Amino acid sequence: MLSRLTRTRAIALCALPVLALFAAAGLAPLPYSIAQPGTTANVLGEDKGTPVITVAGAPTRRTTGELRMTTIVATGPSADVDLGDVVDAWFRTDSAVLPRDSVYPPGKSDREVEEHNLKDMAKSQDAATSAALAYLGEDPAKVKVTLHLADIGGPSAGLLFSLGIVDKLDGDGAGGDLTGGRIIAGTGTIGTDGKVGAVGGVSLKTQAAKRDGASVFLVPKGECSDAKAELPKGLRLIPVTTLRGAVDSLRALEKGGKVPGC
Repeated sequence: MLSRLTRTRAIALCALPVLALFAAAGLAPLPYSIAQPGTTANVLGEDKGTPVITVAGAPTRRTTGELRMTTIVATGPSADVDLGDVVDAWFRTDSAVLPRDSVYPPGKSDREVEEHNLKDMAKSQDAATSAALAYLGEDPAKVKVTLHLADIGGPSAGLLFSLGIVDKLDGDGAGGDLTGGRIIAGTGTIGTDGKVGAVGGVSLKTQAAKRDGASVFLVPKGECSDAKAELPKGLRLIPVTTLRGAVDSLRALEKGGKVPGC
């Protein structure tokens, strides 16, 4: 039999390769991105001195309150993320570990990803405009909407763009302000048919919304559980599936009516 000292040495020697593997793993880049709450932007306001929403061909009205689209920021597709970064983010409520391919198109450079996201934003703006004008019964050949929001890409602001257009154009007195003077935040893609789609990073976006003063957060219904995961205190969730449903919920909220929850 091996003496206790000999066994100790044997165990120590056997552990060296394992420790070396852990050390190598800690330094090796991993296929993940670390995401955190990003900026928010009021689509009823201005971006660098230019109105986010400009309408020609139809009367608009002055709005109160805010409709804030939300974002996340993530380490880039070429950034090195090691085991230490992943462990640190895993135990923080203001960070999330996401598979890199779920955040960025595979095999794309930072520049290609930026171009891809800007194209997605442009498509989202077109869909948001079409959905809003269809909801209001406005003729897109007569009413022209220009959307301006620099340095932000991706399709997840679609719902908020549509709501902003509705809020500015629906000035016949039937509905009044969608916000009721509140700061409303949210996220969700939008189709030309007005259907709201899921996005991702919702738990981080709720934190960005609360940080920037929001009291209500509109979330795609299928992502309710994600939104509740790290929900900041005092932030009310309203699930949505369509533009019409989102408008109806905000009208009900304004009038003290029944509003759906997650």
